[in-house]
Amino acid sequence: MESRIRIGLIVPSSDATYEPDFMMVAPPRVTFHSHRVWLPEEDIGQRQMDIMNSEVKDAIRYLATAKVDAIACGGTTSSFYKGPGWDTELLRLIEEASGVPAVVTTRSVVDALRFLGIRKMSIATPYPEWNNRKLLEYMEASGFEIANLEADPWAWEDPDRMINDRDPESILEFASGAFDPSADGLFCSCTAWRSLEIVEELERRTGKPVVTSNQANIWAIFSKLDITDPIPGFGSLLRSFSKLPS
Repeated sequence: MESRIRIGLIVPSSDATYEPDFMMVAPPRVTFHSHRVWLPEEDIGQRQMDIMNSEVKDAIRYLATAKVDAIACGGTTSSFYKGPGWDTELLRLIEEASGVPAVVTTRSVVDALRFLGIRKMSIATPYPEWNNRKLLEYMEASGFEIANLEADPWAWEDPDRMINDRDPESILEFASGAFDPSADGLFCSCTAWRSLEIVEELERRTGKPVVTSNQANIWAIFSKLDITDPIPGFGSLLRSFSKLPS
């Protein structure tokens, strides 16, 4: 019987999408083991991101007791809000503290965009203004040209709504409308947004590759663990694995 590969997931506490997305695409021999870090979905700014990241070492300590083979750290804003270089610093912290391979979301996204040859992109997000401004700064400083960034206000129009609760069909309509035909591809940001479920149809509608936060983290951590069987139905990225540079 084949031994299991255990992947530890560090999950923002309000994110109810990250784990289901991983489980939706994983082969049977891969299992997931989560630890949540504090991030309520209101008034999200630098202070909240700092608090969330301050709990990462505790998450690693707990996940180590499950003897995980790798760690995928969720949260997109938490890995770009301090600008370029912070993703590398956060990744180094996790790998050094855990002793296993790891990924952080925006590093995975950048690697995926470059792998697919996307230099000029459209960006669709469910974020308020602060996150969008920080994301634009990060992507431009990382060498990408931004055709446009469109933000879906749905989760911020009503305090009782959460990003997790936006249904995929509505995300599909918003994100496909946000795509600029002059772009090489589309990036759907946020690990709590259910964009992975509609990425295949987004690529059909736009005619261009689409990267989502969770899709990129899945691709990156699976690649590091040599889990490279193509995964159909979730966009060109998961059909095309590659050993990532060390």
